[in-house]
Amino acid sequence: MSDAKAFVRFVNSDGVDTGAPLEVPLQTSVDQLQVIVNALLSSADKYQFHVSELEVTETLEKTLKLQSDTISTENAIEIRYEPQAVFKVRAVTRCSSTVPGHAEALINASFSPDGTQLASGSGDASVRFWDLTTESPLHVCKGHKQWVLVTSWHPSGHLLASGCKKGDVCVWDPATGKQKGKVLGGHKKYVGTLAWQPLHCATDNGCYLASGSKDNTIKVWEVTRGLCTVTLSSHTQGVTAIRWSGDDLIYSASQDRTIKVWRPKDGVLCRTLQGHAHWVNTMALSTDYAIRIGSWDPSLQGRGNPSTGDALSVYKKYGGSGEEHMVSGSDDFTLFLWCPTKSNKPICRMTGHQQLINQVMFSPDSRRVASASFDKSVKVWDGRTGKYISTLRGHVKAVYQISWSADNKMLVSGSSDSTVKVWCMRTFSLLQDLPGHSDEVYTVDWSPCGSRVVSGGKDKVLKIWRS
Repeated sequence: MSDAKAFVRFVNSDGVDTGAPLEVPLQTSVDQLQVIVNALLSSADKYQFHVSELEVTETLEKTLKLQSDTISTENAIEIRYEPQAVFKVRAVTRCSSTVPGHAEALINASFSPDGTQLASGSGDASVRFWDLTTESPLHVCKGHKQWVLVTSWHPSGHLLASGCKKGDVCVWDPATGKQKGKVLGGHKKYVGTLAWQPLHCATDNGCYLASGSKDNTIKVWEVTRGLCTVTLSSHTQGVTAIRWSGDDLIYSASQDRTIKVWRPKDGVLCRTLQGHAHWVNTMALSTDYAIRIGSWDPSLQGRGNPSTGDALSVYKKYGGSGEEHMVSGSDDFTLFLWCPTKSNKPICRMTGHQQLINQVMFSPDSRRVASASFDKSVKVWDGRTGKYISTLRGHVKAVYQISWSADNKMLVSGSSDSTVKVWCMRTFSLLQDLPGHSDEVYTVDWSPCGSRVVSGGKDKVLKIWRS
């Protein structure tokens, strides 16, 4: 079969044909495919190639053998090419630090947009900043009276917001650990979700933050003056998740089984998305990574000028050029894929989980979606069609949180079984098992620069993992 040939069609990530079908030997290697596509596109960019969902890693023939039951060489084979990630992330393999400090369970921990700072919120009512150079405590921020349920970095990395069980929102300066302005109070029940206005949407007239609460409302705050500019109230039960989109809209998911689309400037309700049969727990946008990194361009490994001009070019470069998709996960064990700016009907209903869904997350290139569930598994789906790809099994208890590596090649998960696991997204297999926590792991995050993973949970310690 070594002399065999086949017709192939090269298509881009949107499925658009690039030139006419070509006859190529089945022994064609990845490097040779690279040369062909560069000639067709007159470019020098590096690409990765997929036949169906499998990446071509050696030759076309080897990839086709793995899918011999689904792909016939009698028809033109569709090869999808996509730009490679701008840098390679190495799998984390060891715990470089175990840092105590919090007096109660660690509920959330996350890296700043450029990956140089780390913050955590805990049941001890404090927010802490950690020095990543020495991997030791930096600032302890006290302002909340009850559990800190959520923290969120401003895309510039210069501010961090936190929400608590009492219903208060505080904003902190990571450089000093001091509170910025007054406590943003107004919610009658706990605040469980926060979202900053994306940097490229920001104007000169203020810095805006949205908070979602169990009191059924979303409040939009002008942080500099400490004012609530608008209260969005149409949900009939608690708000579980909010996202501020790259199109300057706010999406809110609720226990009333709906997702609502709002215009934050005047509080107009644009659309209501219905379909879930139980509480909507979680949602993610295909542009989440592009919004998260703000004006920091990973390919330059340095912070841009945090002006909106820079942020807009970074946003377009890292996923903000096409249509924004959203995925939602629910207590009804299903996920829905939406294109909320175009329609209030879902693109696809994604079924397969046997228990409620804790978290969903798009890969940085938005090509895939991962979902973590109480059924002890993580499932991987196609980010454009919602088609099921694979199931990652290995945890022996509920999976609480997941996070993608910046190069889309790996996924980290934290579970009730006290382990952190790293998965290979090329083979959909376990890459690293990272035990070390003595109790449930509630939160994991992979730094946007790819160098570290943080995990925390019921054992009150923060663990930093490196390669």
